[in-house]
Amino acid sequence: MRKKQLGVSLGGLMAVSVVLIAVALIGIKLAPSYIEFYSIKKVINATAGENKGASVATLRNSYDLRRSIDGIETITGKDLEITKDGSDVVISASYRKEIPLVANIGVYIEFHTSSKQ
Repeated sequence: MRKKQLGVSLGGLMAVSVVLIAVALIGIKLAPSYIEFYSIKKVINATAGENKGASVATLRNSYDLRRSIDGIETITGKDLEITKDGSDVVISASYRKEIPLVANIGVYIEFHTSSKQ
């Protein structure tokens, strides 16, 4: 029989718990920004796919209507970059998000999406 027991000590358990909690808190703070980014991407792709021959003003208005349904506040129709690639309409958007974590420590994220991938 072994004279020493094998397993996790209380100190080891506490250290692992602190690291897991820190990672979970950072994930909880970052998740809304990524959820909003994927909503913006979905709305841009739907707007570009549905309004292929539309004018720029119509595209911006269509995006704004869809944006209000999804509750997107970061990017408005005025912030979109709309170009033509042959007969296709390409809608793209870029923006930055700063997320405070603890005290004066934060995360700075740059997002970019386009209807042509």
